[in-house]
Amino acid sequence: MKILISNDDGYQAVGIQTLINELKKFSDLIVVAPDRNRSGSSSSLTLDKAVKVTKVNNSFYYTDGTPTDCVHIALSGLINFIPDLVISGINHGPNMGDDTIYSGTVAAAMEGYLLNIPSFAISMGNNNPKNFLTAAKVTVDLIKLYNKKKFGPNLLNINIPDIPYENLKGTEITRLGKRHAAEPALKSDENNAETLYWIGAAGEPNDGGPGTDFNAIKNKMISITPIHGDLTDYQSIQNMKEWIKEKNE
Repeated sequence: MKILISNDDGYQAVGIQTLINELKKFSDLIVVAPDRNRSGSSSSLTLDKAVKVTKVNNSFYYTDGTPTDCVHIALSGLINFIPDLVISGINHGPNMGDDTIYSGTVAAAMEGYLLNIPSFAISMGNNNPKNFLTAAKVTVDLIKLYNKKKFGPNLLNINIPDIPYENLKGTEITRLGKRHAAEPALKSDENNAETLYWIGAAGEPNDGGPGTDFNAIKNKMISITPIHGDLTDYQSIQNMKEWIKEKNE
């Protein structure tokens, strides 16, 4: 089995290294990851300059681009085969609810999905996590299940509690919850006409009840949310058709 691995925390991050160590036991891996932390980069592509790709060995590369750059370049020119899976992670924190819009981890997996390859985005359910091996073992379990019964191409957003593997309470198929608005941006030093701001912390769950990814993690369960790239609000189409009629009457 051939697997393309990327992330948004950088190729030297503990999460991706732990994942590599577990998956290389039974898979052929190709790693293409950013050269530094690119969290929050979403699905951005580098279009204003060339992306530098550095070869560590025949199966390991890092770039000075975004997570999406990494997967896009890997699949459209760098490697000469189509992997069976694209796996992004293990992210050093959660990607639940609204996080998925901003997440470089999810974006890397989304790029694989958009290129018709089943893809997993793997994230730890808490900030400053310790139990990366738990997430790596869960990923192995899911790959084995996938090999037994294939699907796709689909994109699975997977969040894993930061607890020992043996303490997990099970797995739940969830929907994305929703957070409250983020904390206000923090104003820092002001120098002449320039003012520095730090983006505020993510808000706490607003919609985090039963069935959501937030609730699963709270109850020490693995959260798996199938997501896709079609942003169309189908429920609003008819209402919008009625609305636009007013313009033509």
